[in-house]
Amino acid sequence: MRESKNLEFKEQITNTFLKTVSAYANYGTGKIVFGRADNGQIVGINDPINACLNIENKINDSIKPNPNYDLSIDDKNKLVILVVNKGSNAPYFYKSKAYKRNDSATVEIDSVELSRLILESKNISFDSLISTKQDLKFDILQHDLVKKLGIKQITSDILLTLNLKKSENEYTNAGALLADQNNFPGIDIIRFGENINIMLDRQRYDNISILKEYKLAIEKYRQYYQREEIKGSKRIIIETIPEKAFREAIANALVHRTWDVNAQIKVSMFDDRIEIASPGGLPGEISEKEYLAGQISILRNPIIAGIFFRLGIIEQFGTGVQRIFNEYQNSIVKPQFSIFDNSITVKLPILQQKPIDLNENEQKLYQVLKGKELSSTELVKSIGFGKTKVLKLLNSMISAGYIMKVGKGRNTKYRLSK
Repeated sequence: MRESKNLEFKEQITNTFLKTVSAYANYGTGKIVFGRADNGQIVGINDPINACLNIENKINDSIKPNPNYDLSIDDKNKLVILVVNKGSNAPYFYKSKAYKRNDSATVEIDSVELSRLILESKNISFDSLISTKQDLKFDILQHDLVKKLGIKQITSDILLTLNLKKSENEYTNAGALLADQNNFPGIDIIRFGENINIMLDRQRYDNISILKEYKLAIEKYRQYYQREEIKGSKRIIIETIPEKAFREAIANALVHRTWDVNAQIKVSMFDDRIEIASPGGLPGEISEKEYLAGQISILRNPIIAGIFFRLGIIEQFGTGVQRIFNEYQNSIVKPQFSIFDNSITVKLPILQQKPIDLNENEQKLYQVLKGKELSSTELVKSIGFGKTKVLKLLNSMISAGYIMKVGKGRNTKYRLSK
């Protein structure tokens, strides 16, 4: 057993555990086991009953406000188990400081995260706060709303209804983000060459409406990942990366990112992929599994999400990830999501269509050989099938024209046919 984000071991009862109590009460239920060494070895606690009283007194005297927790004793191993529940009155302070878990360590949160924690505990979103910039115009938003909803023009009442204003002279952060000009960082797009040291093109879209940023990003995508071909009398658009997947990824980044940090959404364009990195980890208590399954129910920026929904940029909330995967149904390579505490990166690869007439096992062999030359022994190790089965698959796919033999005898290797 090892320590983790939600599990900590304490060999003895010292005040250091109180930082972790603050962290669990602030961000998510966790467990502290007293009587275990850092490596998980059981050492036990002398007089567990008095130890519980000691722990209880320390928490009640030191953590403000008092968190909700449970104490129990493992009599067999003489362990004291403290479970701290996520509270509804965050932030929870220890010595006037608030903490969070970072992997298996407990660290103090900075002022930005403290402000965010206070807002979340009061169910207030950053995009609903009053903006520091109030001289705002909405020509871009008006154009899109007129086109989509058929309104004649944006009035003060419409801005109030959309929660872009709180009163006649108080625009919200959402209003500023959707205004023609603002003070927020935007999107930084770089087209790389053979490696990251070669930048072929760079565009930065800052301090403008996030609607315009969205459109400009799509234009840049089309420049590098779409082409037109004439077939007969028809002009056909060929996509190497699905536009719908890119649209979803950019829209998700704008809607779900944290806007209280001075960082841009980074879009890195390569020959074989696009990577979109947005500031901010997962919102609320959403797990990585729930996020990838399309079960986001907590919107970090609900006002912005509402506007994007009205304009048809996003559809049902929380389904963007699944729509990205849907665009790669027939591709051998799939999108990848890297989720960290402070950022999310989406990798959209170049489409590589599956041969539709291959069965499941043949598809696996096809994928293993992509870009490689391997011997039958190497294929057995890579794919996990027996030697006889691999040879049978190889012979079948050679006959069908998908695979070629290279070399002879012991030097025989296999690769995909061109």
